[in-house]
Amino acid sequence: MVYTPTLIIINIILFVLVFLFLKTIDTRKWLVFIITLVLTPVVYFYVFYPISNIFCTYHHQKTFDAESWKEKPGLRYEMIQHIEENKTLVGKTKEEALKDLGKAEWLSWDFDNNQFNNNAWNFNLGKLPGAFTKTAKQVEVIFENDKIDHLVVKTVELKEEGENENDQE
Repeated sequence: MVYTPTLIIINIILFVLVFLFLKTIDTRKWLVFIITLVLTPVVYFYVFYPISNIFCTYHHQKTFDAESWKEKPGLRYEMIQHIEENKTLVGKTKEEALKDLGKAEWLSWDFDNNQFNNNAWNFNLGKLPGAFTKTAKQVEVIFENDKIDHLVVKTVELKEEGENENDQE
């Protein structure tokens, strides 16, 4: 664990709060102090940390790995920033993209030709972690001259179960 000023300040605040709470139970300060020393890490790891993870949407960033991309689609959102920043896929041919990314999950629709566009592959990046997250991300891989030209990351609102576009309230 890395000790940062934020972590130290949070633990000092938790220590004081636990100490003040335990002081209402027992008046012996030496006993309250020892129990507070033991309970502060417990309160941090089993109360404060899980609650903060519900409300904070921080997630790890990973480097692109073709095997993980195909085998663990739920973790693609962790790799997309690395792919965008380093332009890992730009310039690769369709065959190389097929080898690295796998088969496209769906193709974009070409309204001009009224058919699927074989030069716009789409992949689901998944829902970002968090209890109240109502958005998911997708990436569209755009090809020009059979090589990846650029990527477009899209954010999509998730609908709750039973919600219908035609419902009007």
